[in-house]
Amino acid sequence: MNNRRNAYLAQVEKKSISILFSGLAPHKSADSHYPFVVNRNFYYLTGIDQANTVLVMVKGEHKADSFLFIDGFDPVKALWEGAGLSFEEASKISGINVDNVRERSTLDTFIANLLQTSRRAIFGEISTFYFDLERQSFQQKDTEAMLYSRHIKNMFNYINVKTNQTILARLRMVKDEIEVDLTKKAIAITDKALNHVMKNLQPNMYEYEVEAEYNYILNKHHVIPSFTTIAASGKNGTILHYEKNNEVAKDGDLILLDLGVNYNNYCSDISRTYPVNGKFSERQKQIYEIVLKANKETIKWVKAGITMEAFNNYGKQILIDGLKEIGLIKEDSEILKYYYHSLGHYLGLDVHDVGDYQMVIPENSILTVEPGLYIAEENIGIRIEDNILVTKDGAINLSSALIKEVEDIEAFMKK
Repeated sequence: MNNRRNAYLAQVEKKSISILFSGLAPHKSADSHYPFVVNRNFYYLTGIDQANTVLVMVKGEHKADSFLFIDGFDPVKALWEGAGLSFEEASKISGINVDNVRERSTLDTFIANLLQTSRRAIFGEISTFYFDLERQSFQQKDTEAMLYSRHIKNMFNYINVKTNQTILARLRMVKDEIEVDLTKKAIAITDKALNHVMKNLQPNMYEYEVEAEYNYILNKHHVIPSFTTIAASGKNGTILHYEKNNEVAKDGDLILLDLGVNYNNYCSDISRTYPVNGKFSERQKQIYEIVLKANKETIKWVKAGITMEAFNNYGKQILIDGLKEIGLIKEDSEILKYYYHSLGHYLGLDVHDVGDYQMVIPENSILTVEPGLYIAEENIGIRIEDNILVTKDGAINLSSALIKEVEDIEAFMKK
């Protein structure tokens, strides 16, 4: 984590303080709350998955340091919810010196002291504060970061307040070895779960029963889905974000599965399409092979330095050529009837991970490659999605173990 914080501090101005909050569990109703989900930028810089925790990074003229503020031990809370991290545990996880781990209640005093003239000998004068000020919509409730940034501005009106979203997004685009390893582990469990699904898939199962088979393996590995599972059979497979999963998977249908695993907050995002009865029809196979070609050829072609636009267009053109070859379309523009999403996205702490999509794809980024074709009039929806590590000279398919060839799928389901 020290390397990540150092990389961040290299990007911000001198004479600055950066404050990131882990977040709180949103209130649900009465005395219940939704499950806590840690702020991903906070987690990226600390490795700590605990509510009501604050990271403070100070960059002075000649010195920089990091501080962590966590809840002190609460004996009542320990009885009801379990004890939180000790100072020593938080220090070990984050790599922040234990002497720099403080009580959460002392944050305001600590910040005020840093801004006092008498304390400027340590870091120098502070002129800028950085916060994670991401807002999903104008209706969104203000986050801790938003509220605290206003508090700082009200107390010290000479301070400049800036957002660090772009800095963190660009850092998170490039994965280190730990992040790649965690992604591989998420994918490996996804592989086991999909194999279990294929072994148990049969006509007249409800889509939610297929989802239950997938979740069974996740539960055995003590992990959760990285997003709401899509188990879309027949015509439902032509609906991109179909999540009802409440219809019968019929004999002769395909079932499109778009799913993933959250492993230590790192995500897999995989799509596979299987014949419900274990065998593709000739027409299903014909469409499937077009999608498979787009998937495989794009993975062979992509490398660092390519734009996202070129990446999307490359796979899309293969789909266009394939549909022209079988006579389903005549003009390139007609592809929009059967393919209406981008070819992929960045993957990491979020399924649709942060990143600057105007930049070229950087080395050591992780991308999804997910071409699809959706022929509603024929009840055929097919998507094949892999997760790749982009390198200087090409790409490594991190999900290569997950079978996707027609012959392999049929042979596996026949066992």
